[in-house]
Amino acid sequence: MMPAEMLSPDVDRFRLHPVAPRLAPMFCLALLTASCALASFALACATPFAALAVVAAAMLPLRPALLVVTGAWLVNQSIGFGMLHYPVDGSTLAWGFVIGVAALVATAASFAVLRALPQGRTPLMLASTLAVAYATYELVLFAATPVLGGEGAFTAATVTRLGLLSAVWLAGLVAVCEIVRLVAPFGRKGAMSA
Repeated sequence: MMPAEMLSPDVDRFRLHPVAPRLAPMFCLALLTASCALASFALACATPFAALAVVAAAMLPLRPALLVVTGAWLVNQSIGFGMLHYPVDGSTLAWGFVIGVAALVATAASFAVLRALPQGRTPLMLASTLAVAYATYELVLFAATPVLGGEGAFTAATVTRLGLLSAVWLAGLVAVCEIVRLVAPFGRKGAMSA
């Protein structure tokens, strides 16, 4: 039995549908944790959590989206501390926590924006959502700088570069979702009746 929220056309209008709704949480978790692992190794501290937040919010109801983003954040932190040898000190641990909070706030903001936008799934809608998610993510991080330091990382050039990187990641993640949807290896038939 599907929750009413997943069947409501009003809630469903902004969703990415690469797989059947019953498989969406696991697909989203696999997609975002794999993406996060790749980004963590390739980019270390520049994991595109705003892009991950938009995809989770566009694919899932809010609660599962928050859980999936938490899973991606845990992968990021595990790789950082376990394989990339981040220093285990108070400041680094605190920044890791703040990054997690920022990713969750960006997910909630993405979900709210997607609900407020007009019906339809367009690149402009996803770009608008990313702009809000990225601004939210960066504001949460910046709000921690009076306590944790690091204001120097918030230059216009750095924030712009990371914003563009998030846009590229979002385009890539949406492309993967669309390819999976077109190939339909996970039983899209009967997706709405599941």
